[in-house]
Amino acid sequence: MLRSSHTFAATTFGLGVSLLANSASAFCGFYVAKADAQLFNDASQVVLVRDEDRTVITMASDYQGEPEEFALVVPVPSILQEGQIHVTEQSILDHLDAYTSPRLVEYFDSDPCQTEFEALGSMRFADGAAAPAPTALMEVADEELGVTIEAKYTVGEYDILILSAEESDGLETWLRRNDYQIPHGASSVLGSYIKQNMKFFVAKVNLEEKGALGVQNLRPIQVAFESPKFMLPLRLGTVNSRGTQEMFVYALTRTGRVESVNYRTVRLPSDVEIPEYVEEDFGGFYKSMFEEQWTKEGRNVVFLEYAWDMGWCDPCAADPLSTSQLRELGAYWVEGDGRTGGNGGGRGIAPPQGPQNVFVTRLHVRYDAKSFPEDLVFRETGDRGNYQGRYILRHPWTGRADCDAARDYFDELRRRQHREAETLASLTGWELSDILRDMEIPNPGPGDKGSPWWKTMWK
Repeated sequence: MLRSSHTFAATTFGLGVSLLANSASAFCGFYVAKADAQLFNDASQVVLVRDEDRTVITMASDYQGEPEEFALVVPVPSILQEGQIHVTEQSILDHLDAYTSPRLVEYFDSDPCQTEFEALGSMRFADGAAAPAPTALMEVADEELGVTIEAKYTVGEYDILILSAEESDGLETWLRRNDYQIPHGASSVLGSYIKQNMKFFVAKVNLEEKGALGVQNLRPIQVAFESPKFMLPLRLGTVNSRGTQEMFVYALTRTGRVESVNYRTVRLPSDVEIPEYVEEDFGGFYKSMFEEQWTKEGRNVVFLEYAWDMGWCDPCAADPLSTSQLRELGAYWVEGDGRTGGNGGGRGIAPPQGPQNVFVTRLHVRYDAKSFPEDLVFRETGDRGNYQGRYILRHPWTGRADCDAARDYFDELRRRQHREAETLASLTGWELSDILRDMEIPNPGPGDKGSPWWKTMWK
């Protein structure tokens, strides 16, 4: 079986609809764990490479089911030539996902009894009816339906048609005649794209080609075109949704950060200290935090999870992408020897190929038809400031400490741990009493603020 959800649409160009035939500055610290796209069900991925009017979109399918039942319909701005369509490897998107994922980092408190000169800080690394065969696409479009097959290609394991249509009912009827099960409500959405004079990219799996290529899972499809519009046709992906969907957009540009024009782009809370025990389930923490922030923001915003120059990272959840990987995604302007850099997982690194003029933005959208009634429209900004979803663990000193400074340290540690608990409760909506219990520290009573103010006055 192929891994996926019912929403390949969302991943793809925001995108179409997946139809079945009969988806700051240097931060320092040591990387412990990451919250990648695989944490979320029904999660789709799209890579957008944008340079002036040139756009390359990589659409990763999370489709689950028999390959002969897979089909994809995506609005595109023009009739695509065969050379504008490509099939790439999922491993590149997995690498980009890992590189941009929100991350957990850790620090270790130094010995409070060391002098300031001696205490260099001890940070430690922790690794932390049966459907027809997919090749049997009907080649004749009924004239009375106003549908024209503008082009037909086989690219990799996919049979691809480029369609134009005069009206949505005709297009819907044609798709149904070709064994696409069109969900209720698709016609009105299709009609809006037809009014914009958009074409329709239709892909099915060619089982013979898939077998000859030895492909196990469906690979991402890429399209390249020129258009003044920088957008993802999100609405078509909501038509057959049974609830909310997750979409991760990785935007690569020469200029800087990418943001939404018609929905608010909000930075997720970052650079906050949270309790040690979160390390045991960072993914669970991140999902709860995202749910809480999504609710607080009104459920109709685009969240920024990462914005950084591709040439380096700090701390690194994965190596920066190589030149060859960036070019494969569509960043045609990069040059170099194609090597990757660093060993990942540590402090900031830069690849030996040298800095690349590629700025990467990671956006996370949870959407449905009600909260996102419009397609996503983007713009490039000149902002090259660094940002990442970064969450901090500070491990207390556990060695011998019998000096006066140690008493002050442990008093402050108790207050710090309570602040961490309150932060975690605010981020996730979890009960403070439950967090304190899991931290195994006492719940402060009324007026309990730690040691009396006079305790160390006359040392």
